[in-house]
Amino acid sequence: MYDFNADEIYQMAEQLERNGSEFYRKSAEATALPEESALLLKLAAMEDEHAKTFQTMRSELGDLERSATAFDPEGEALRYLRALADTRVFFEKKIDISSMKEILKAAIEAEKESIVFYLGMREAVPGKLGKSRLDDIIKEEMGHIRLLSRELVQHKDQ
Repeated sequence: MYDFNADEIYQMAEQLERNGSEFYRKSAEATALPEESALLLKLAAMEDEHAKTFQTMRSELGDLERSATAFDPEGEALRYLRALADTRVFFEKKIDISSMKEILKAAIEAEKESIVFYLGMREAVPGKLGKSRLDDIIKEEMGHIRLLSRELVQHKDQ
């Protein structure tokens, strides 16, 4: 098990948001109704903004929060993080995009998975390396779930 610093976790968060944005854009292409496509593109844009938020948060980290937790001259830990981010949440799994309701349900599930993922990653970040900053990421993801849930309620009869 690697120990990750806050900088590495924020890099992973940025990747998760990019993956989410791609999911919403692909879903928007698959929907027939313009208003549904517009909503999905709005969600994709929100994911883009969250990636920028995490970039900003990352830029505000101190040297200690960026310091390596292990000798890794080949950058293996970062490649490992990217692989985790690419496969853990918004993974290329079979998702029913036949209706907006199913897309929203899949998105909510992915957001829940990301929260569980970040809670697990909190355990891999030592306190002195920015463990508490992960709470900000988790709060952002919880906000995503609230928004998606409101949209799902509006589509409950579809």
